[in-house]
Amino acid sequence: MGGAGSQRPSLPVIERQVMCVTCKIPLNVAESPQADRERAYIQGLIDEGKSEAQIKQALVNQYGPTVLGLPAAHGFDITAYAVPAAVVVALAALALVLLPRWRRRAREQAGREPPPALDASDAARLESDLARFD
Repeated sequence: MGGAGSQRPSLPVIERQVMCVTCKIPLNVAESPQADRERAYIQGLIDEGKSEAQIKQALVNQYGPTVLGLPAAHGFDITAYAVPAAVVVALAALALVLLPRWRRRAREQAGREPPPALDASDAARLESDLARFD
């Protein structure tokens, strides 16, 4: 069976990690004849004593790489992981560069423009409103 300390795989664990090839949704939520065939195939592999990695490889051999819920972490498929990470890093760097500029510009503009003056009626209404809260 698997390496030291590995557990026997179970159908619910494998179902969460693979896709129904016709429904294009995780196998654990798919309700179709194809999903039932995939579950039976997986259960047969589990009954044969196959490891999780062996089951996934057998599924790829049977249905193609789209059966896996996640792309492989090698070759061109690594871009599925690298591109989003690179975008997040680039956006964080952009924020670190632009945020101080925006704050500095806001402070400069706040220092230049005097606050608008209240006319006499607005000032009286403000005083009466504040007096009610004292």
